[in-house]
Amino acid sequence: MRDPQWLRGVLPLLVLAVLREGECYGYDLTRKLEAAGLGTVKGGSLYPVLARLEADGAVAIRWSEPTSGPARKYYRLTPAGHEQLQAGASRWLAFTEHAAALLTPSTSELNDATP
Repeated sequence: MRDPQWLRGVLPLLVLAVLREGECYGYDLTRKLEAAGLGTVKGGSLYPVLARLEADGAVAIRWSEPTSGPARKYYRLTPAGHEQLQAGASRWLAFTEHAAALLTPSTSELNDATP
């Protein structure tokens, strides 16, 4: 089970990563994040992130007026969003590499633990 605090810090980057594959609307984003194994992301967490990304210029929106049902707000990456994703992914991967190194027992620790 994941710690909800972990997702909160990296959710903007993950949203950008999902949008790299193409535009989608909010509910579709939550389904794709869940399908990636990140658990349920509630709208109360997702929509403020999308609003901040839009305000930052990383995401653009478009309204779709279907012939039936409610209008949908679609989100897509902007060029600035692509740059933000690349930079953020590099920083995140470097961070997790260092964290994994600290969390992974060394060979000597594993040998010391053997009875």
